[in-house]
Amino acid sequence: MRELRYRKIADDLRRRVAAGEFASGRLLPSESELTSAYDASRVTVRKALEALRAEGVLDARQGLGWFAADPVRQSLGRLGTIESQLAASGVVPERLVLDFAFTRASRRVRAVLGVDTVLRVRRLNRADGAPFARVTVWVPESLGAGLSRNDVERSSFYDLLERAGVARLGGATQTIGAAAASEADAHVLEIPVGSPVLRCERVTRTVDGEPVILAEHVFPAHRTEFVVDLPAVDSIAPSGLRLVE
Repeated sequence: MRELRYRKIADDLRRRVAAGEFASGRLLPSESELTSAYDASRVTVRKALEALRAEGVLDARQGLGWFAADPVRQSLGRLGTIESQLAASGVVPERLVLDFAFTRASRRVRAVLGVDTVLRVRRLNRADGAPFARVTVWVPESLGAGLSRNDVERSSFYDLLERAGVARLGGATQTIGAAAASEADAHVLEIPVGSPVLRCERVTRTVDGEPVILAEHVFPAHRTEFVVDLPAVDSIAPSGLRLVE
């Protein structure tokens, strides 16, 4: 009887994932909540979840729980936006601006951009409706003066600055490290406080080498994979590797 019961639970969860109730990367209810919802034992629910993991429908991370599989992959091979990569892979991207303000630059922002006043935009990026990244972007006040909240919700800073003719972008340096989700980030990303996240800082420069955009991206670790192509050369040592002290 238990054998039949776990299959019914697996079938129902598979249907719910396919219907989009649990978007890719979206956390499922906890095992305790599923046990209650299906009026089944923890052993039976776990067997159903493991069966779906074997099929590639679900996956799990220690300390996070179960989620719909197929994390979003981002290539680090060229300068581009999250949204363009998501759209190219068939995922529907969405921006939600959480904060838009001209403000005094922090010590870190001042050190990178060399200005005292900046436009700071904090936003939530979604992928197929599910929270995907918390992003904060800083640009010098002189470059952001002509931008509105609607502008930065509709288009990327890359497109806005180049279309306005105020900056021709030449490249960026991106630093990626592991961190734990703060209370604020956990709230907007819909993950538990302290969950593993990937923190990415990107400094974008003009063709003349002047830093014009500083961005911080925080991704839920279970939702994101970064992909780097390594060409066959004499040395394959990762030149960008740096130990954190």
